[in-house]
Amino acid sequence: MKKIKNLLSFVLIFFFSLNISLANAEKIVYIDMDKIMQISKAGKDAISKINNQKKKDVSKFQKIEKDLKSKEEDLITKKNVISTEEFNKKLDALSKEINNYRTLRQQAIDVSTKSRLNASADFAEKIKPILAEYAAEKNIDMIIQKKNIIMGKTDLDITDEILKIVDKKINKLKVN
Repeated sequence: MKKIKNLLSFVLIFFFSLNISLANAEKIVYIDMDKIMQISKAGKDAISKINNQKKKDVSKFQKIEKDLKSKEEDLITKKNVISTEEFNKKLDALSKEINNYRTLRQQAIDVSTKSRLNASADFAEKIKPILAEYAAEKNIDMIIQKKNIIMGKTDLDITDEILKIVDKKINKLKVN
């Protein structure tokens, strides 16, 4: 019986303290930054520029690969016709071309990655004051990224409101 009274007391205290903490709760909202980056005018423009450059690079490297493969096939067909010394010279030259191709390709990948990171960093830098101003106007204590939330009320999502503001205030993002 004493254990039941203690348990009941504990439960009552717990619920009472929960109600007090809810009364003093901070206003917390969340935002989908990825959605804003992909849907905003500036974000779309930056992503489009990065993707267009990537397509150009892929096309260029496919042509180079095709050329290298044809050179390799040509060298293989001539293997028994030319001298071993001549074959080795041509093989070394082809190996150098392949290494140059790999280096150029890796450089293009690095430039693409750097462009994407620069655009994201510029976006984050430009959206911070917008979020700070919005939070001050709406008496918001905390804004959390949606990707860090497991579950939340949809009415706490301010993504669409911020998207409208971003489209008005951010015209362009640095890509390079």
